[in-house]
Formats: sequence, C-alpha cells, structure tokens
Amino acid sequence: MYFRSSKKINSEVSLEDPIGKDKDDNTITLQDILENNERNIEDEVDLKIKIKKLYGKIKEVLKDREKLIIELRFGLDGGKPKTQNQIAKMLGISRSYVSRIETKAIGKLAKEIEE
Repeated sequence: MYFRSSKKINSEVSLEDPIGKDKDDNTITLQDILENNERNIEDEVDLKIKIKKLYGKIKEVLKDREKLIIELRFGLDGGKPKTQNQIAKMLGISRSYVSRIETKAIGKLAKEIEE
C-alpha cells in the first residue's frame, strides 16, 4: 500500500514546480507557461466551471423557446450573437415579445444560479 501511495504522490505535479530555465537562467514553472497575461489559471478554471454550470441550468430550467432565444441572442449555439429583431423575424414574432422572453429567461437563470 505504501508503494502505491508514494508512486501516486511522485506522479503529481504542482503549478509551482520548476520545469526548466529560460535563456537568462531564470527558473520557469508550469504556471509561467500556462499563465495568460490577462487571467491566471485559477480564474480560467473557475470561469470554465461557471460556464458549464450555466449551460446545465439553461438545459434544466428554461423552456424550449426561452432556451432557443438565449442561445441565439448570445451566440451559444456556436454562431454569432443575433439581435432581438433578427430573432423576431426568424421566429415570426414581435421584437418586444423576444425581449420579454429573454428578460424572463435571464431572470430564471439568475434565480437558479443564486441558489
């Protein structure tokens, strides 16, 4: 049992572990390589977890029409975000109705995420 646990510990890598040196002989860590100048790794992982949770709530909480409008409006279907007017023409409904459905859907999602 000891050998298995020590083998597992030896295979674990920390973001702070040195992995080499740069041309100026400075120590480079894994975090230095993976780090984005705009966000650090922890923020990136946190954002991805929140996005996954949001997608789950969209599927779980919203009705089909609400889900469709949110996906089209914010480009969650892989396309470019569409305006309320474009969505209204696609669905054959008024722009104000699209706005009401969007507002209601966002309210539902906000309530679910707060809980």
